[in-house]
Amino acid sequence: MRQFDLTPYRRSTVGFDRLFDMLEASARQSSADNYPPFNLERLNGDHFRITLAVAGFARDEIEIVAQQNLLQVKGRKEASDETSGAFLHIGIANRSFERRFELADFVRVEDARLNDGLLTIDLVREVPEAMKPKTIAIKTGAPLAAVEDQGAAQAA
Repeated sequence: MRQFDLTPYRRSTVGFDRLFDMLEASARQSSADNYPPFNLERLNGDHFRITLAVAGFARDEIEIVAQQNLLQVKGRKEASDETSGAFLHIGIANRSFERRFELADFVRVEDARLNDGLLTIDLVREVPEAMKPKTIAIKTGAPLAAVEDQGAAQAA
């Protein structure tokens, strides 16, 4: 994969450091191991689902950690020597893994379930009321500052 140098963009922008860090981390991760495979889907406007194929892992061998803007899924598989001689072919990957997902602001984990070798993580974006767009009613008359200034002048 080709490596892009984002330095010129970093010098000419303010406040986009997190975006550039995410792009660089994504480029590094895409060249790394792609295990376990996963699907990422949008269920509707604010609900998302990550599905990881974790065949062979039990619930207590998987750890999900959600931090601000980061979701980590770790699978720890202990090597067992007692069954190593019984297999003629091992096609199911049984190695430990760590998968990271960058989350947008206000995205939180709603649910996580392991069923039939698939780990499903449901995410929801909950934008606080203070951050949602508001429609402002337009009134007629003088601005409030002008009304307050007139009241102060009359009182003096």
